[in-house]
Amino acid sequence: MNNLENKVAIVTGASRGIGKVIAQNIAKAGAKTVCVSRSENVIQNVSDEINGKGYISIALTCDITNSENFQELVKTVVDRFGSIDILVNNAGITKDNLIMRMSDEDWSTVLDTNLKGAFNGTKAVTRHMMKQHSGRIINISSVVGLTGNAGQANYAASKAGLIGLTKATAKELASRGITANCIAPGYIETDMTNQLSDKIKDALIEQIPIGRIGQAEDIAHAVCFLASDEAGYITGQTITVDGGMVM
Repeated sequence: MNNLENKVAIVTGASRGIGKVIAQNIAKAGAKTVCVSRSENVIQNVSDEINGKGYISIALTCDITNSENFQELVKTVVDRFGSIDILVNNAGITKDNLIMRMSDEDWSTVLDTNLKGAFNGTKAVTRHMMKQHSGRIINISSVVGLTGNAGQANYAASKAGLIGLTKATAKELASRGITANCIAPGYIETDMTNQLSDKIKDALIEQIPIGRIGQAEDIAHAVCFLASDEAGYITGQTITVDGGMVM
C-alpha cells in the first residue's frame, strides 16, 4: 500500500510543520523527494535529514509566487530525475485581521502565496505529466476554506480557492491520467498550536468528535495515499482530515 518507489515528488513549504512531515513520509514511501522553500539553509537541513535516513531527497529554493521561478524549478527537477510524478502544493501563510482592518497588501500576499503559488506549480508540472500520461497533484487546503473564519478572510478565500482550482484541474487533466485532489486539515499540532494555552486547546478539542488535535502525520498519510496507485480512481475531491470537526 502507498508504495511510491521510482516516483519523483515535489513538496512546497517543506521547511517545517506539515510540509516537512509530508516530505519525510513521501520519501519514506520510496519517492525521490524535492523539498522546496524560500529559505536555503533550513530546507537543506530537511533534505539532509531525509538523506541521512537512507532515502533520496534534494533541496531547492523557489519563490512560488513567481511563475518563471516555478518553471525553472520544474526544469531542474526533470533534468535531475527525468520526470515529475507528484506535486504537493503545501506552502501557505497567514496574515490575520478583521476585514475592515485588513490591508490590501495582506490580502494580496496571502492570495499570492496560498492560491497563485499552487496555480503556478500546477501549470509548471502539467506539460510533463501530460507527456507521461500520469501524475498526482495534491493541494493542501484547510477546513477554514469550507467554513470560513472570522479574522481570516484572506486565508479562507485562498483555501476555498484551492478547492475550486483542484476541481478545475481534475476536469482538465483526467483524460491524461492525472488526478488532482485536495486535503483540508483541521486543527493540527504545530509550533503555532503548541503556543496556545491549555484552556484554548481544551476548547478546540471540544469541537472535535475524535477528541484530540491532529498530528502532521495524519495529513502526510492522506497525501501518501492520494499520491499512490491505489488512489488512481479518485480525482476532484476534497478530503477533510479533521477528526470529524466539520462533518
